[in-house]
Amino acid sequence: MTIKSIIKNAFTVKNADELIAASKKTELKKTLNVFDLIIIGIGAVVGTGIFTIIGTAIQGGPEGVGAGPAVIVSMVLAAIACVFSALCYSEIAAMIPVAGSAYTYTYATMGEFMAWMVGWILMLEYAIGNITVACAWTGYLTQLLKGFKAVLPSFVVNFPMWMRNDYRYMFSFCDKYGLDPHSQMPYLFGIPIAFNLPAILIVLALTVLLIKGVKESTRFASVMVAVNMFMILSFICVGAFYVKPENWTPFAPNGFEGVFMGAFLIFFAYIGFDAISTTAEETKNPQRDLPIAILGTLILCTVLYVCVALVLTGTVPLEQIDIKAPIAHAMRVIGMDWFSGLISVGALCALTSVLLIYQLGTTRILYAMSRDKFLPKSLRLIHKKYRTPHVLTWISGIVVIVCSLFMDLNISAELCNFGTFTSFIIICIAVLILRKTEPNRERPFKVPFCPTFPILGVLTCGGLMVYSMKSLKTSSTYFPLWLLIGFLIYAVYGYAQKRAEADLQKRRKRRIAREVDVSSK
Repeated sequence: MTIKSIIKNAFTVKNADELIAASKKTELKKTLNVFDLIIIGIGAVVGTGIFTIIGTAIQGGPEGVGAGPAVIVSMVLAAIACVFSALCYSEIAAMIPVAGSAYTYTYATMGEFMAWMVGWILMLEYAIGNITVACAWTGYLTQLLKGFKAVLPSFVVNFPMWMRNDYRYMFSFCDKYGLDPHSQMPYLFGIPIAFNLPAILIVLALTVLLIKGVKESTRFASVMVAVNMFMILSFICVGAFYVKPENWTPFAPNGFEGVFMGAFLIFFAYIGFDAISTTAEETKNPQRDLPIAILGTLILCTVLYVCVALVLTGTVPLEQIDIKAPIAHAMRVIGMDWFSGLISVGALCALTSVLLIYQLGTTRILYAMSRDKFLPKSLRLIHKKYRTPHVLTWISGIVVIVCSLFMDLNISAELCNFGTFTSFIIICIAVLILRKTEPNRERPFKVPFCPTFPILGVLTCGGLMVYSMKSLKTSSTYFPLWLLIGFLIYAVYGYAQKRAEADLQKRRKRRIAREVDVSSK
């Protein structure tokens, strides 16, 4: 096979009509309406931004400075960068309502190789991002248990650190405080034992729930989101009475660098509206409901983000803001310990819905990739009773559990961001390509001011991504490594699988043609 033919095959585009026709034969159950989709979006976006990342965006992380009170500018900047991508998502999701999100849209515009790479990047977004959220869930559970120290036994309230942290954190903790690792962790055959037990248990529980059905999962998410929203609105209303304007000075202690780094980190939360588009094949009226849910989620969540940030930075001096649980800690600072406990309950509900939705997104993208023969057919088996991809659901859950044993949480969040930026950029480019290649295709929703808005989406997302690489040395090294691994998998396995499938289809068509020819004679 010549290099020319290899390149031609690798950039073979899958016709949008073929994608839509395949989705109509889906074995997935269509149960979701626009309310369900907005619940999915809010559940993913609000919980992630407010309970896992806002503290770091304000204070800064190991490799980047914080925005301080100017985090509200970071949020608006991130929202502006997102709105262009959200509009592009809405156009393509309504035009090609097929499971797989950016992976599927790329296949329809840039060919199979780019589709595989985008699918590989989406795995980084969802699966690796889920690790960060699962570990944050453990942190809030620990805080909640401490509130019941007068009721619960000590071994429950203060269960061992090696049962709630990965071994990397344990070694770092021992090194920081001059402790002997053997005194803090059990060893088996010379190997340290440390694992995040609560994170493992919650991921297993949500895996079982997702197998039961996506409608059942969204009902559960609705309850979690309702509790979460009540707690957040309560924090805004109560905390507003304790705001001290002097806490907003200096407004931007680290200047534009802090504002841009804050915007980069806040982007970690906006993967939520990408998760909405992964459920296209399970939506009753995707052409109408997907754009409404995507744009509605972005607007609602941005307003909530800005209000929470204003209250948080106004009630607590900058140097006292807690990174791990900033909202609950803020209530303790103003002397409302009982309300802090309620906030922890809301945080657990929020993070549970995020975990559920991220895992839902992971399985639906893997399902689309398996249907396109990039992954073995056996993986996309549908449960006979629940009509859900149970094998892929278990695989995605196990991947999160295994990776949580050794992955650094800050690095995983940053890697997730790089993946989010890349997929958003590709979606903006896909809209520009489809406007040229298929100008007459029906578009229930159209991006206004095209090509200006898609180009602005590419520039804003690309600018934030490139700027952050100056500070985030570790994750900006790991991200190209992740891309290289994806390329090697395609070269060694994916390309051959696709060619074998193409040859099989050709032989099948020739056989049918011969049978028709014989019958006509």
